[in-house]
Amino acid sequence: MTMMPDNPTEFSQEVAQILRRLQPELTIDSIREDELVIAGRRLDLINLYRIVRHDPQRGVEIVEHYLEQLFAGDLMYVNAMNFDIAKARIMPRIQPESIFESLSRRLVAHTPFVNGSVVVYVLDLPQMTVSITTEQLVQWNVDIEELEDIARENLDQYAPEMDVQLVESREGGMAAILAEQDGYDAARLLLGKLYHRLAPSLGGDFLVAIPARDMFVALSREPAEFVHRIQDRVRQDYERLPYPITDQLFYVTRDGVAGTRDSKAA
Repeated sequence: MTMMPDNPTEFSQEVAQILRRLQPELTIDSIREDELVIAGRRLDLINLYRIVRHDPQRGVEIVEHYLEQLFAGDLMYVNAMNFDIAKARIMPRIQPESIFESLSRRLVAHTPFVNGSVVVYVLDLPQMTVSITTEQLVQWNVDIEELEDIARENLDQYAPEMDVQLVESREGGMAAILAEQDGYDAARLLLGKLYHRLAPSLGGDFLVAIPARDMFVALSREPAEFVHRIQDRVRQDYERLPYPITDQLFYVTRDGVAGTRDSKAA
């Protein structure tokens, strides 16, 4: 049995090679550590990567089967999906603006966010996650504001009860750690109920770190020593973890989320 690479970037490159062998007529526009862009459509590879990690000895076999099933009908189904069916599967994901180094901003349905990040919108299907394109919005006659509202509402309902671990630091600060490991941990920064859920435990307005897609840590703004220590750890996690987003902290208030890139909050 042939194993797939464990490194996310090498994994994506190997998936692209397998896809070229199975579907030579397809055009792969770009390859990133967590996605391929195929004939203008982003294909998120995070779910496939996780499936392979659970059974690494069958890695190539799993990828081949996945791609065969995907291109046998799933992508055609996605392209033809009407809005009434798609609506319940629309979810948000926070990604770094650097995704547009290999993608056209006009191609991907997205909303600018803070700290050098954007919110992209995906269709969460049983076997894959596919980005929603601006072309689909035109087909559905839906604008980006409506798409954002739907995605946030679906996120609120995705896992209504957040399993949060509260930890008191040696300096006296408080941290709230969320680790659902479902691909939407970082995206939970967008939850409408986030402030009301965490503010009582964190002393009011608080900070959030999402260095990578599968990490979410909220923390109190004091003491400064605690915040600086966490900030240092966030920078390390941003450099080492798969699917990095940002090494900056987000500032969460009752009125919404702000960036700290040019703020003294952190």
